[in-house]
Parts: sequence; structure tokens; C-alpha cells
Amino acid sequence: MGTSDPWPSEAELDEAYAGAYRPTGGRFAGPGDRLLRFTRSRLAERIEQIAPEGPVLDVGAGEGWLVEALGARAVGIERGDGPWPGGPWAAVIFWHSLEHLPAPREALRQAASELRPGGVVVLALPNAASLQAAAFGGRWLALDPPRHLVHVPAKSLLAGASDAGLRVERVSYWRGGQVLIGWLHGLVGLLPGHPSLYEALRVSSARWTAVSPARRAYAIAAGLVLSPIALACSALEVACGRGGSVYVEARRA
Repeated sequence: MGTSDPWPSEAELDEAYAGAYRPTGGRFAGPGDRLLRFTRSRLAERIEQIAPEGPVLDVGAGEGWLVEALGARAVGIERGDGPWPGGPWAAVIFWHSLEHLPAPREALRQAASELRPGGVVVLALPNAASLQAAAFGGRWLALDPPRHLVHVPAKSLLAGASDAGLRVERVSYWRGGQVLIGWLHGLVGLLPGHPSLYEALRVSSARWTAVSPARRAYAIAAGLVLSPIALACSALEVACGRGGSVYVEARRA
């Protein structure tokens, strides 16, 4: 497992999560936010299928779309919210949030210890052992400094789940998302001028740097042209078990 170096201060993290990170009007242009909301509703359906009766804790709830989809049984918390509310939980969700925590192994152990019998942990996070991470190195989209404090290979994550007393029931290198966009962003960034596709896809209030209309058009057009290559690369890394993200369902016995 890799960690951010240098480790950010609390002040730096507070600044990194403010303003443009998640503006109230949404993050992405076009259908981006609607697509994310749809994926959270699909995740909620999956949790309803595999989790026993009882409350669900969403650690890193973001916009709250998963909590909304799960209804009254769900509780969402964010970074800085203090101690977790008390369990036991039918499910604990870490949807691209474990990498934001300074002690992910301890968080996973806590989740496992607070599950009711038969409860599940459902998580997704970037796979530091992915082909795209190796291909793009310091330009890999999922590095996201300083917010991503840890960079976890899939094997380490699975070992951590087992060490926490969980039985891994499902692993997917596609279901966790952020696979295709990782390749698209990385490939576009290799072009002259190193345009940022990710910034171009965000609305102006959600960008960390100003993007001119011409540069935005350049990045998006390049992404469209390169999409067949990105799709092929995504399929290859998923088939190899080295996808850009890893999705895990693990159950307490």
C-alpha cells in the first residue's frame, strides 16, 4: 500500500475538499451527474439484494444519492463528521471513500466488527496495481492528491478484508467504475499541451484551474477520438484482473 508523500496537513485537506470539489450545483456537465445518480440507485438495489434487514452506514456519502436511494434504513457520514454512529449495521459501504481515510485497515476492521451476523461490507476504490496506474504513473487520474491519502493494490485490499474477519464473496474489476474514464483521461493527457479531460468534463464551478473554451473542446474531441482505444484498454485490464478500480462484497460470518 502506498501513501501520499508528503502527507497533507488538516488545513490542506480542508482546502482540497472545499468549493470546487463538490459544488452545490453539481460537478459534471451534460449527463455526468445524472449518470452518477443512476449508478448509486443500482448500487442501492444490489445492497437490498445482499444485505440482511437493518440499518446501512454509507461512509463517505458525498452528495447523498446512495442514502437517498436506500431510504430510511441508510445513514451517511462524511470526512470530519467525528465518530461513526453506533451499529450494529446490516451493511457498511465504502464507495470510493476508503482511499480518503488515513487508516483504511482500521476503518475496515471497525466496519467488520460493527456488522450484525450476515452483514456485508461493500466497497470500491482505485486499484493501485491496475494497468492504467502502471501506464500513466504520476499522471494517473486516481492519484488525486492530496485527497487520496492511500493507494491500495487489489491484493492488499482483499487481504485486509480477510484479516478483518470478512469472507469475500464477490470481486469485480469493472463494477467499481472509474475504469474507462481513467484510460480516457490518461490518454488525452499524453497529447501536446497535456489537456485534462477530467477538468474539461466538470462544470466551471467545479474546476481547480480555468479551462478556455478552445482547450475544453480540444480535450473533449480528443477523448471522443481516443475512446475506442480506451475501451480496448479497459477490456484488457479487466480481463487481466488489473482493472482501474476494484469492487468487493465481503460478509461477516
